[in-house]
Amino acid sequence: MATRAGVSEISVSRVMRNAPNISDALRRKVTDAANALSYTPNRLAGALKSQSSNLVAVVLPSMSNAVFPAVLDGIESVLDEQGLNAVLGLSGYDPDREVRVIRELLSWSPKGIILTGVHHGEAVRGMIAQMDVPVVQIMDIEGDPIGSMVGVSHSHAAIAAADHLHARGYRRIGYIGAWNERPERSLARRLAFEQQLQHHGTPLVAAHILEDRSSARIGAAATIALLTEHPEIDCIFYANDDLALGGLFYALSAGLDVPRELGLMGFNGLDIGKATPIPLSSIETPRFQMGAKAADLLLRSRTEGPQTVDLGFRVFDGGTT
Repeated sequence: MATRAGVSEISVSRVMRNAPNISDALRRKVTDAANALSYTPNRLAGALKSQSSNLVAVVLPSMSNAVFPAVLDGIESVLDEQGLNAVLGLSGYDPDREVRVIRELLSWSPKGIILTGVHHGEAVRGMIAQMDVPVVQIMDIEGDPIGSMVGVSHSHAAIAAADHLHARGYRRIGYIGAWNERPERSLARRLAFEQQLQHHGTPLVAAHILEDRSSARIGAAATIALLTEHPEIDCIFYANDDLALGGLFYALSAGLDVPRELGLMGFNGLDIGKATPIPLSSIETPRFQMGAKAADLLLRSRTEGPQTVDLGFRVFDGGTT
């Protein structure tokens, strides 16, 4: 390929590795030669030679809502500038599956690994320690980290949500969650939310926790079930915006007066929640920035060591509270 492009083998290698500071002319010569020869690089051979690869392992729980795609976009925005690629594994909020996924990803000798959450078992911690691979944990900053942490304080966010709803005059509040609260951060939010309501003298009326994965459909069904059992509820705090949007769609279709008759508040601050007929009140989290910062910390971890970065959150006061 170097002969066909009329350049050195080193130049070909740099272009194929997407190294920085390559001229457009050189990149075009090598790319044209590669296309003409139907060339595909053997990444495994390169990894075996260097004992590493151009991959960064990323373990997310799910891609079924808009939260984690935004995080992944942030990760890839930084990795792409360095000629690196993210290789993704999904844990499904299952600790055993997470172990299998991490073991498989580590077998490719990635340059680092980004994990979701800070609560991981000894099997995961042992594998990472043995590989001596940089690790960044995202979404949460409360717990015992393996390496760096980038995220938000979910307990502080839940307290802010409780304060907001209390300030809006709601006194009979319910809660809806999903995934059987397997994400520890969801459980932490609910417990902090309940505690803050107690502090205000308005205990949580009821919590409806589903085994199902989050979706608007599930959120609507759960809202119906909760209001049927507890018709006195005047506001619902949801574990995420997917569920809350389902609750909003149900409330609108049922002719409920939102927010006077029923208040609704989600978590994450998804864009779609701002495009509904009544904008959804929510706790906004910086998901793209979280992914970008995680990738940046990972690339600098060898020289700077573990760090904890609190990106903060914002109460979005929409029209549903």
